[in-house]
Amino acid sequence: MAEKEAKARIKINKLLEEAGWRFFDSEAGKANILLENNVKLTNEKLKEFGEDFEKTQNGFIDFLLLDAQGFPFIVLEAKAEDKNPLFGKEQARRYAESQNCRFVILSNGNIHYFWDLKRGNPHILSRFPSPDTVKGYADFKPDKNRLVAETVEDDYIVLTQKPDYKTDPSYINVESRKSYIETNKLRFLRKYQLNAIKAIQNAVKEGKDRFLFEMATGTGKTLVSAAVIKLFLRTGNARRVLFLVDRLELEGQAYNAFVAYLKNDYKAVIYKENRDNWRKAEIVVSTVQTFLAKNRYKRLFSPDDFDLVISDEAHRSIGGNSRAVFEYFIGYKLGLTATPKDYLKHIDTAELGENDPRQLERRLLLDTYKTFGCENGEPTFRYSLVDGVKDGFLVNPVVVDARTEITTQLLSDQGYTITTQNDDGEEIEETYFQRDFERKFFSENTNKAFCKAFLDNAYRDPISGEIGKTIVFCVSQNHAAKITQILNEMAHKMFPDKYNSDFAIQVTSSIKDSQQFTIKFTINSLSGTGNFNPFYKTSKTRVCVTVGMMTTGYDCPDILNLCLMRPIFSPTDFIQIKGRGTRKHNFANEIIDPQLKAQIGEKQKENFKMFDFFANCEYFEEKFNYDEVLKLPRFGSGESSPSEVREPFEIDGYTSTRPDQITRIEHSVVGPDGMKIDRMYFEKFEKKILEHPVLKEQAEAGKWDELLDYVEKNILNKPEEYFTLEKLRSSIQIDRRVSMREIIEKIFGIIPYFKTKNELLDEEFDKFDSRYLPKEEYFNYAKTVFKAYILDAEFRTIIDNKNFALLNVSPYGEAFKKLPPDLRNAIPEYIKDFVPLNKFVA
Repeated sequence: MAEKEAKARIKINKLLEEAGWRFFDSEAGKANILLENNVKLTNEKLKEFGEDFEKTQNGFIDFLLLDAQGFPFIVLEAKAEDKNPLFGKEQARRYAESQNCRFVILSNGNIHYFWDLKRGNPHILSRFPSPDTVKGYADFKPDKNRLVAETVEDDYIVLTQKPDYKTDPSYINVESRKSYIETNKLRFLRKYQLNAIKAIQNAVKEGKDRFLFEMATGTGKTLVSAAVIKLFLRTGNARRVLFLVDRLELEGQAYNAFVAYLKNDYKAVIYKENRDNWRKAEIVVSTVQTFLAKNRYKRLFSPDDFDLVISDEAHRSIGGNSRAVFEYFIGYKLGLTATPKDYLKHIDTAELGENDPRQLERRLLLDTYKTFGCENGEPTFRYSLVDGVKDGFLVNPVVVDARTEITTQLLSDQGYTITTQNDDGEEIEETYFQRDFERKFFSENTNKAFCKAFLDNAYRDPISGEIGKTIVFCVSQNHAAKITQILNEMAHKMFPDKYNSDFAIQVTSSIKDSQQFTIKFTINSLSGTGNFNPFYKTSKTRVCVTVGMMTTGYDCPDILNLCLMRPIFSPTDFIQIKGRGTRKHNFANEIIDPQLKAQIGEKQKENFKMFDFFANCEYFEEKFNYDEVLKLPRFGSGESSPSEVREPFEIDGYTSTRPDQITRIEHSVVGPDGMKIDRMYFEKFEKKILEHPVLKEQAEAGKWDELLDYVEKNILNKPEEYFTLEKLRSSIQIDRRVSMREIIEKIFGIIPYFKTKNELLDEEFDKFDSRYLPKEEYFNYAKTVFKAYILDAEFRTIIDNKNFALLNVSPYGEAFKKLPPDLRNAIPEYIKDFVPLNKFVA
């Protein structure tokens, strides 16, 4: 037997014993592992084979694991270390079916998969399950048909103080419904949130039990989670749900949200040590750290205590030891993230598995897509920042690119060079770059220039006129302390006797009660409230200075300024930080005096300023390699935010006393297409097409059938990138179904841009108008009916079936009635003959 095959089986033997499975009868119980076609080995026979005992005349030995009654329970299919365990999937399935086993384990000693044949696909394990764990799997029998068939409308979850709103005459009246909803603050699921729920239902219908929602910050992941929780609890597919977060402030946010959304139906609790009240609740919220402490999750919980586990900020909370908690519990798994990490990008898993199987195992464990059953790199549901901005739910930043004389040199390829003397009196040159700022290179004057530029250019609060609420992201905790001091000194001069050192507060892990500071900043009570206007509730403290605490998942919609006073090299960190400002907000909601509120009206947040002092936006637009292979974090480190390790007060390095000032400050509004980091998927496909030696020639020659056939067979749906037409359409972010031909035409410059649905409708109507030339008095009516017939299936059915009585309830009925009979007939007939409706399906 090959050495790698023998080593794999030796490892598997040990892993089975560690998980509580027994090769021999013992005080713990009877043997529950059968080898070699259900022949139980004795001690004597085991010694006969030695370490290489799995070698028999029949070849590789499969392991058959038994339940407590001695019946076949699990088939374990073993592969050599250099083989992918999934290679044995179909063979194991056949063997399991022959033994009437529901469960399969696939392993090569380093990488392991667990597979419930009745539900979903194999998913990766960090360790072998114990007999009790799998018993929990067997006892859990969800009815997916009920879940798939459940009707989910926009009022599936309604946050309201008026539970009887459905019977209120004002709500029933369609014309006044919008006003009623606004007055009573009813909150319904948005269309994209409904689509997320339906995406889970479709995934369950396809046999999946793991899901990933990739949703931009501010798009309501917690509200969607509440709807998912209700869906699973209401249909009997979960008895109890665990919502895992990785920070205390997120724990409180999630708990408060679930109480608000689901209090009429289900009980939610925050799990704390030595409390047993979670058993009486359907929803348990906790930090992963609470479950990890002293292995509490294994000591105090059974694997079947939670039938649905939701991991908030999944790109962080499934790394390191956190993964063990997530995998311990059975049932469905949902990951929520705005920034998934793909540690398998451009990795040859076969080669890595052969050369370094442990490295491959770590990559598989850390890969968010793989973890949640999205091996092709597509989440179960995606709603990006670009989507949110175009739909009017989020806002883009105004980037303020500000550079000083010193940072301009630090950012250059040559760096900032100084001449110093060593201990022997010899002159030496040292060069510093942006990575060295506040680590090896220190400049008080540069920090002062940062703070002054921010204060001079910051967005002001539209109600009180003071500096808008701001988060400043620093290099380190010492750096945060310096910036906090500088801001408070400058604020004292700008606003004498207004703040008394409360203008800016350091919010890092070394500061006592920093978690509470983040909560109070959100609810506008940090250091007090209404400092400038007693009738307006806003935090007296205007600036929180942090390193990493407020980077992920922090919800504060009235943030008007973000300051990046440090270089950022991780796209994940950049997206998360940018996301702190993208939520919309009506500042008038914080006005206490009703008369003043009525006088001022709405004051909506239209955008926010992102002060970029280290050209981070330029880096991610022009320099970052989105195709690079991600480096693994240090073993055991998990997925960490920017370090908040406490630095020694004195750090060796160079301290500059040179005067410094802002030499460049440019404001640029981010357009509806977002930043490159928001649209990079399409650009990767574009590069692949442009680099192809033949496709451009075919396009220029008009050989579109050949070209599109080649793209379909040789570029789409390939494992290297998994380019698909649907993914490309999603990345383009346009309101209609773009064809592959249009995509290729745009790449080669044959068309200048993708036309919107409305632009195409205008073009089609212009053609109709040229043929029929309706009188000017009918033009607007004809255009309305023309577009409505194409876009509105209900209106189209009314016209086609001649159910004209229904026009009274159609928003386009009046326009149709205004048309003369010839146009009423011409419009639908023309569209049927000349307009391809599939062009306009979103």
